[in-house]
Amino acid sequence: MLRQRHRLFVTLLGVADGAVIAAACGAAWVWTVLQLDLDWPERWSSWIRRPLVGFVVPIVLVAMWMMGVYRARRDRPIWKDLADVVKASMVALIAIVVMLWAGGSARVGAGTPRPGILGVDLVAQRYQLATLALVLPAFLGAHRAAFRLMLRRLRAGGKNLRHVAIIGDERLGQIVARTLDRNSWTGINVTFFVSHHEHARRAECAGRPVHGGLAQLEPLLDQHRPDAVYLAVPNKAAALIPKILKRLDRYAVDVRIVPDVHPRYLPQSMAVSELDGMPVLSYRECPVYGLGGLTKRALDMLGAGVGLAVFAPLMAVVALLVARSGPGPIVFRQRRVSLGGEEFNIYKFRTMVHAEDERGPAAVGAAAWTARADPRVTPVGRFLRRTSLDELPQLVNVLKGQMSLVGPRPERPELITKFRDDWRGYMLRQHVKAGMTGWAQVNGHRGDTGLRKRLQYDLFYIRNWSLGFDLKILWMTLFRGFVHPNAH
Repeated sequence: MLRQRHRLFVTLLGVADGAVIAAACGAAWVWTVLQLDLDWPERWSSWIRRPLVGFVVPIVLVAMWMMGVYRARRDRPIWKDLADVVKASMVALIAIVVMLWAGGSARVGAGTPRPGILGVDLVAQRYQLATLALVLPAFLGAHRAAFRLMLRRLRAGGKNLRHVAIIGDERLGQIVARTLDRNSWTGINVTFFVSHHEHARRAECAGRPVHGGLAQLEPLLDQHRPDAVYLAVPNKAAALIPKILKRLDRYAVDVRIVPDVHPRYLPQSMAVSELDGMPVLSYRECPVYGLGGLTKRALDMLGAGVGLAVFAPLMAVVALLVARSGPGPIVFRQRRVSLGGEEFNIYKFRTMVHAEDERGPAAVGAAAWTARADPRVTPVGRFLRRTSLDELPQLVNVLKGQMSLVGPRPERPELITKFRDDWRGYMLRQHVKAGMTGWAQVNGHRGDTGLRKRLQYDLFYIRNWSLGFDLKILWMTLFRGFVHPNAH
């Protein structure tokens, strides 16, 4: 019955989505007609054909289905739902453009525009698709947001609830119940507990009855028929889990396992894979690999090459200023650490009074960051640090593959030896290449600002890496990354 209700729910939601997509197509077409001063069609069939409703609606719905938008998850936050809808709509639009191009709509003749696919004027069709790229995600996002808010109100009124049981009546089971209570928007209602002991040792847990123990599991499931079961067995009884799962296999009930592990020891997302029938949980791994890693490297090569070409005249001027600021090399080299703990020589324009690679009397306390008003910094160097122009030679490090355009800033080996013991999670920074700019830097955490804050921003970047995130940071760097009061 529950599965049938879910199928009906998904079908109705798909029909509603189809209507919203059709409305978006209509809005984009009407806007195109008004902006290009086109004639309104005389035949009623053209009112459906020209907005491309019959062409766009099925493609977008298939894209949403393939990307898991219709996979029911009550515990999924609304912002993730909206993000998936926007991604699916953009993927569908790319597919639509490719199909139109393959169908001949991309051919442009000199003079009068040739008709595009389905007899629609080519120029109008391009304008319409560009408008649809803005309208479709907005319409679908607004529709899904309104739908989720409506569900919240229904669930707050006691409707559209999913009744679940929790196996495990100790600390972990109580945490699960209270967490679900706090997130009432999910519509998941804990109705009773089943003790993980053979017989119940208490009558009540977290305000719910404990109906029995594992000896009574089957009769309890037959009697109360929960929609789902949360398995919250403490570590000391973990050996029971396979046996309980085997018994639950006899029932058409969803099962979720909550591990008895403190959240601080869990990653934000845990990938599940399989090797020859053996399940593997990836607790920690490099987020930049495969196609994503190749794309990031291509972006680095392109960005570093363009950067060197664009900034070459400026770098020549800076080099001349550094040479005139005092004796010593123009480019300063220092050992830093990047991906996998590999050491490399980082390049920077010299900003200090040269003293044997910054070692010696003028560089006492070399394992500390440069302080404000540091006497070792030259006047030219102070300007270069303020404007981050001293970092420009690191474009060469990026080209050599030692660094990336975006990533956590590289540290010296002696600092890492200290921080790896003092700060839990610090070594996650070694799972990606060090970067010229990063999420911490564009948010103002640079110089001698607190290490804890910088580490939090670095870890957030690593756990949420995407190519789009890199592009966002590069864009923010143009406005926030070059000049900042914390740079010195």
